[in-house]
Amino acid sequence: PMVRISTLATRLVAHEYGAHLVYSEELVDKRFAHCTRVVNKELNSIDFIDAKGMLMFRTIPEEKERVVFQVGTSSAALALQCAELVANDVAAIDVNMGCPKHFSTAGGMGARLLDQPELVRDILTTLRRNLPTETHVTCKIRLLETEQKTAELAKIIESCGVSAFAVHGRYVPQRPREPAHWNLIKSVVDAVNCPVIANGDVLCYEDFARIREQTGAASAMCARGAQWNLSIFRPEGMVSSDDAKKQFLRRAIEYDNPLNFSRFQLREILGYRKALNSTEGQLLIKAKTWDDLAELYELEDVLKSSREKRRRALLRDGDE
Repeated sequence: PMVRISTLATRLVAHEYGAHLVYSEELVDKRFAHCTRVVNKELNSIDFIDAKGMLMFRTIPEEKERVVFQVGTSSAALALQCAELVANDVAAIDVNMGCPKHFSTAGGMGARLLDQPELVRDILTTLRRNLPTETHVTCKIRLLETEQKTAELAKIIESCGVSAFAVHGRYVPQRPREPAHWNLIKSVVDAVNCPVIANGDVLCYEDFARIREQTGAASAMCARGAQWNLSIFRPEGMVSSDDAKKQFLRRAIEYDNPLNFSRFQLREILGYRKALNSTEGQLLIKAKTWDDLAELYELEDVLKSSREKRRRALLRDGDE
């Protein structure tokens, strides 16, 4: 789950390369609770539109069994309101309890929940008690100050009836440049009986097996590695960054990904490769429209056919 990254286009490409589960970005409860669910006949998608008419979340029926909707919340009532709105279109509802960024913690969400165990219990038990049994409830945490505190919180989470929970092996103040503590994830795994998803420093395909082996976790999660090259999930090995980038852009065009999010993701990829000052990077910065991006990445045919497909869908809808 990554803000401005984990859009439908990203999730589809991640799955195409081998990801078993895919997450939305953290979506804030106060805004999402006022969304309207809309069936988008142009794209054959399901869109959730906020009170200002802005797209907050887009999915398609084909990803229902693998997509996890992540909510940022500090309220059991609002979390449930959001979950009930989207539950029929996703596999699971995940509560973000690990994000250290100001936009999340300022609202009492994300990592602010780590030292509020009774609120954690309230949110998770409310979701589990009221949602359909087939809708999984999960959460994602970071390490607390001591192993004991982390284990105590993990046991509380487990007692709420979650299907699994993820542990990012870093403390709240730590940043990605500092190594993740896989040994401390193992301590959490040893403290509970429910499945744990290990997260932190999964930067190549081999790391998925490595982190599971060293922690005993049931599964592994990847964020930054996927942001830089979505083919990290490919068992046969990663394709080139250019190929993965182009595949993402194809899906972004086909599913009308928000243009600003698409440009942001491409800039992140180039930034990682230290290529923002390249010709490509400078043209990307100047790109203001989908036509500009399609020309830059030689995908004019994809843009043309996507627009034609949407036009025909609108005509069919008008005839019905």
